[in-house]
Amino acid sequence: MDLNKIHQGHALNILKTFPDASVNMCITSPPYWGLRDYKTDSVKWDDGWLGELGTESDVNAYINHLCDIFDEVKRVLKDDGTCWVNIGDTYHNKNLCLIPFCFALEMSNRGWIVRNVIIWQKPNATPQSAKDRFTVDFEYLLFFSKNKKYYFEQQFEPFQNSTLQRGKRKFSENKSHFYQGYGRLQQQKFHQKVLNESLPGRNMRTVWNIPTKSYHGAHFAVFPPDLIEIPVKSGCPKDGIVLDPFIGSGTTAIVANKLNRRWLGIELNSEYIKLAEHRISQNT
Repeated sequence: MDLNKIHQGHALNILKTFPDASVNMCITSPPYWGLRDYKTDSVKWDDGWLGELGTESDVNAYINHLCDIFDEVKRVLKDDGTCWVNIGDTYHNKNLCLIPFCFALEMSNRGWIVRNVIIWQKPNATPQSAKDRFTVDFEYLLFFSKNKKYYFEQQFEPFQNSTLQRGKRKFSENKSHFYQGYGRLQQQKFHQKVLNESLPGRNMRTVWNIPTKSYHGAHFAVFPPDLIEIPVKSGCPKDGIVLDPFIGSGTTAIVANKLNRRWLGIELNSEYIKLAEHRISQNT
């Protein structure tokens, strides 16, 4: 494979050229259904023609098109590989389509293991004009694995101060209750680790408060780098390969370079490739 490069074409066509079990992880944000048309031509796939992802006539067609692509992603992932997909929802005829859940269920039906539903909460979410519902200020990041056993480096976040203060207090032998799932012996060990400051923090939670980032080079949405860094650190060993089949503005490549990982990108639109390549070169 030609690494650290954006390959132009439909993701299904390009993925077909990659060998089995060749990348460590995939992280991407595919085009959302019914939100924009990137004005690219239909492409040939096997005996039929595929239009642009996100322009299908209905949600079911979109989910099938998307999961056909991730069938190929699954093939090129190593046996211990993981896949992380940022996907938003869409309103159609005032009805919320629940696309992330439909997608997750179909991925499960096709053999993926659903490990987490992560909430990307946006403190600077764009205001919305709707007056008959609440403003949506989050998106989903779905975490899948190819097999039950997979590569994962645990990530930590700081303990709450109240938890640390509680851990510093001497454990009472007269108390038999459990605290946050900890039994008596576990509480004693926690107490000692807090005192000698050997704990890196608590296991990272599934609500991530990360501001959006603007990119003035194009009109399309971009990943904030902080959203990419956590999965890449978790799911890809150093010098491993990160795949993004909808690389867009190139944020995945920028983060992979920063973290000493190699990467593969796929993008259908030639103009976006030029913008992404320029952005990657500016951040290398």
